[in-house]
Order: sequence, then structure tokens, then C-alpha cells
Amino acid sequence: MKPETREKLSAVSCATLTTALFKRGLRNVFIQNVRPITPKGRNMVGPAFTLRYIPAREDLNPITVFQNPDHPQRAAIEQCPEGHVMVIDSRQDARAASAGDILIRRLMKRGGAGIVTDGGFRDSPTVGTLDIPAYQQRPSSPTNLTLHQAIDFNLPIGCGGVPVFPGDIVVGDGEGVVVIPADIADEIADEAHEMTAFEDFVTEKVMEGRSIIGLYPPTHEQTKIDFAAWREKTGR
Repeated sequence: MKPETREKLSAVSCATLTTALFKRGLRNVFIQNVRPITPKGRNMVGPAFTLRYIPAREDLNPITVFQNPDHPQRAAIEQCPEGHVMVIDSRQDARAASAGDILIRRLMKRGGAGIVTDGGFRDSPTVGTLDIPAYQQRPSSPTNLTLHQAIDFNLPIGCGGVPVFPGDIVVGDGEGVVVIPADIADEIADEAHEMTAFEDFVTEKVMEGRSIIGLYPPTHEQTKIDFAAWREKTGR
């Protein structure tokens, strides 16, 4: 991902991004029922690195599986590239944890940009204090082995009903998480940056008492003239 694309995506909302993607016919991009454990006051931005769970089968998931260095959950944590967001398909099932604070600490120390599950994390109060954005459906204390079997990683998955392909650009804010197809991420970042500037202009005018008719959307020519003058004045 280009540094300028990351910078632009760091300064726009998921709401704005979903609108920009909707204009291209993409409706199913916002991961459902996932929210930040603790908002960090900054956006989570990075390419997706995926992990997939299937329903656990008891004979294949004793506690001793974690002794295997190639266990997919452990291997994924150790192989997720710096600056990437780990996205976990937990089948929207938060009855058992997708990961806990020790693994998430390891991801953080390796430079991970964030972690997302459509299930839940154990040790959530502690995870919320870490300097890494973490998104979940709800807290979940039981170990993943009780219900989930980590089966593979860095392959296409579904998370919260949204398709996620490795390398897709993942953006999270205080509301939730959006997935942007990698091949249009630069264009979406540019458009969302422009939309944000315009929405800031609109917000200022609304607070001045101006009607939204002709302003939002800008169907009056005077709105476009006023916006151009505002941009020149503010440097936006």
C-alpha cells in the first residue's frame, strides 16, 4: 500500500468509505456486529492477513495442539507481516475466543496494525489497554479449542458476512471496520479524502444555520463556488 494511501485512509471515516464504495456498486463492505474493544482515537489501516476457523472436532483439538509450532493460529501470529491487519473468520460465533492477550501482544510487538474477529477475544479488558486496535463481536473467555479449529491462514475468508481476500485494505474507526478491494484502494482513498473535505465544509455551513437543500448534495451552483472559496481559505 502506498504511504499516501495509508495516510488518507487514516483520516477518513468508515461511513465516508462505505459511501465511496457504494458509488462503485459495492454494498457488502462493512463487517457486521464488530466494534472496537477500546477506541484508540486513530484509524486502523492495513492490508488484510487472514485466519480461518472451522467448527472444532474434539479428537483433533486437545490442549496439546498448541505445542505444535505449525498450529495455524500460532503460525499466523508469527507470519502476519508488519503493518498488516489480522482478520479472523470465527463463523460469527463468539461462544469461544479467537485469541487472547498474549497472542495479540505478540502481534503488536511484531508490528501488526490491528486485529479483527467476528467472534470474541478472551482477556478483553487487557486487550483493550494495548496499543493495537482490536475489534470483536463481544468478549469470550473460553479457549478457541472448545468450539473453533484453526484450519488455514492467508486465504480468502468471510468475516462478519463480508468477503475478505488477503491484501484487501482494512480500515477501522470508532464505529467498525470496512474492507476495500485492493485494486481500488488508491482511488477510494482519494475520493474519501475529497468527500471528507466537502463534508467538513457542509458541517460548518449547517452550524451557521444554512439549509441542507442545495448544499448536501451540492445541487446549487453557489454551493460549489462557496466550497472552492472555503478550500482556498482553509488549505483543504
